[in-house]
Amino acid sequence: MAQEKENEAEEEMGDTLIPGPDYLASGVHIGTQQKTGDMKRFIYQARPDGLYLLAVEIMDARLRIAARFLANYEPSSILVVSAREYGHHPVSMFAKATGAKSIVERFIPGTLTNPECEYFYEPSILVLTDPMTDAQALKEGESTGIPIVALCDTNNSTSDIDFIIPTNNKGRKALAIVYWLLARELLRERHRKEGGKEEEFIFNYGVEDFEAEI
Repeated sequence: MAQEKENEAEEEMGDTLIPGPDYLASGVHIGTQQKTGDMKRFIYQARPDGLYLLAVEIMDARLRIAARFLANYEPSSILVVSAREYGHHPVSMFAKATGAKSIVERFIPGTLTNPECEYFYEPSILVLTDPMTDAQALKEGESTGIPIVALCDTNNSTSDIDFIIPTNNKGRKALAIVYWLLARELLRERHRKEGGKEEEFIFNYGVEDFEAEI
């Protein structure tokens, strides 16, 4: 029955950024066995094994919106953070592709709030891989008043998040797909803003370039 539901969801996906089967194969829709009230609206069903499944079409639409939003900022003023291991490489690649700044592994307290901190930085917008593991960055971003975009799984609280991208934010392939698409669509939006034609847009990275090693 669960497989039938996933097949139906695949068939219902319309014009998404990548084909529905590719999204599902990466596991972007597979959440956790916990759900918060904040994330309930993004969940379309629970599997027999207790895992909640996220609506891929909503994630796809929100990736597009996030890309358009981020395209309004100077590249170096975008800060992307990931304490989560499988997010280190995708976040670093996102920064390389788009010109954003990245902080992976440990986020040093005071990075956004203490001018005397060795790593002090004043971004205009913050992107988090997981509000739970990136809690220090979230706290400091909120205190400075900058917009905060976050990848949120079914178990995340979304307090102080300005824009939610509902997705599996723990899986290796899921994080690769999401950051690859976000980078691609952000650069596409910049290309459009500069008056470029759609057929002239080139993105020089494949999703495999964003995948962390096992």
